Order: sequence, then structure tokens, then C-alpha cells
Amino acid sequence: MKKRNDYIDWTTYFLAMVELNAMRSKDPNTQVGAVVVNDLNHIIASGYNGLPRGLSDDNFPWAREGNWEETKYPYVVHAESNAILSATTSVRGCIMYTSQFPCFECAKIIVQSGIQTVIYSDNKYENTIKDDVAKKILKTAKVNLIYKEAVKVNIIKK
Repeated sequence: MKKRNDYIDWTTYFLAMVELNAMRSKDPNTQVGAVVVNDLNHIIASGYNGLPRGLSDDNFPWAREGNWEETKYPYVVHAESNAILSATTSVRGCIMYTSQFPCFECAKIIVQSGIQTVIYSDNKYENTIKDDVAKKILKTAKVNLIYKEAVKVNIIKK
């Protein structure tokens, strides 16, 4: 008997993990997930967009518009940053899988942490100034950027 040939590749596997991580986000508009993988294909960190540890999701705003301090933007930590910050070992030389192309703030953290490759499945801000800045940061630092189509994960809820 031979092994089966219809198993999923590593990229598909990790992009599915990213989608599961995104499902943990409490953000009503945007759910993003990320995983950091080492050269042995071991997940060494994961994250999703949400409030910093210890802050109640019920006591902070989730609005996208209004006075800046009354929106989610000054409070939410992005999935990519959360993954890097939650790593218990160095992420230098690793691959980051993310469901959304990193913003310019996360791009700086990715470069500073030494991640070598970012594989992403969406870029909703493509062709904007902020996206151009993020790409400039990552490309200048020689971070490999790879787009792969999103993996849809169906979770049956009871």
C-alpha cells in the first residue's frame, strides 16, 4: 500500500492555522491571524488582532470611525505583532504566515525581529500609501513577500 497523495502542503496547513487564529479576534470588522514557523515547520508563535493582555474586550471601543481615542485603533495589537511578541524563542530567520498583508507598523517589527519571509493571503489596503510604505520597508530589508490564496476553514458551531 502506498501513502496517500492528496495531503495538504505546509503552506496550505499554516494558512488554515492563520484562519483559525483570526477566528479568536473580537473585532467585529476585521479578523486577522498570524503564525511564525521555524525551519523545521514548527509553529513557534501565533497571534490575532486584539487588545493587550489584561485589558477587557468589553471596556474598550471597537468602532472604526469617530474621535481617535474612541476607536479601536489606539488599543488593538495587530496579529503579526502579537505573534512576534508571544514567541518564547527568537523568530530570526523564520517564516510568518498571515491572513492580511502587514501594515507599516508591523512591517517595522517584522524586519527588526529578523523574520525572512512573509506569506499572506489578502491585502485589502493594496495600492494605498500605507501599503506602499509597508512594502518599501519589507522589500528594502530583503524580506521575501509571497501571496497565496486564502484557505477557507469551516468550523461547525453547535
